[in-house]
Amino acid sequence: MKIIEALKQTKDLKRKADDLRDLVKDHCAISTLETQKYPNQTKQVSEWMQAHSDVLKEILRLRVAIQRTNLEVKVTIKLGEKQIEKTIAEWIHRRRDLANEDLSIWNVLGDRGIHEGMAKGPTGDPVEIKVNRFYDPAERDNKKDLYSSEPSIIDAKLEVVNAVTDLIE
Repeated sequence: MKIIEALKQTKDLKRKADDLRDLVKDHCAISTLETQKYPNQTKQVSEWMQAHSDVLKEILRLRVAIQRTNLEVKVTIKLGEKQIEKTIAEWIHRRRDLANEDLSIWNVLGDRGIHEGMAKGPTGDPVEIKVNRFYDPAERDNKKDLYSSEPSIIDAKLEVVNAVTDLIE
């Protein structure tokens, strides 16, 4: 089974568990004025309860297998000019928020609103104001581009990986 199949099956099983829960909720009790909808409703409710438990066990098995696969399978992605190898799990975390966290630090590098030109100094005499940068603007711009595009690059690569990688059980 491929990762994508396990992800889809997990989603389908979750829907099935929801349906079973609705059946139990709707048929677990009736008033004395109602008639049973099933010949042996007690047995039917019990079977739904067991089926729900079985579905949850299968969801757990699939989720653990997906996690195991994500932790063990390494994927190489080209970011900028570098080929970077990480596990699927590491790429998921980069995609989730860490690439944006890297972007955020490069986004705060700037001139802080300082304008170059002439101004009055403390004594009232004209002074020239220049910006002293403690970073490389070209590097900042490159990093901002790199980290801005990283999530979509990861998405594209992991879509393929999920479709071709066998689940480790």
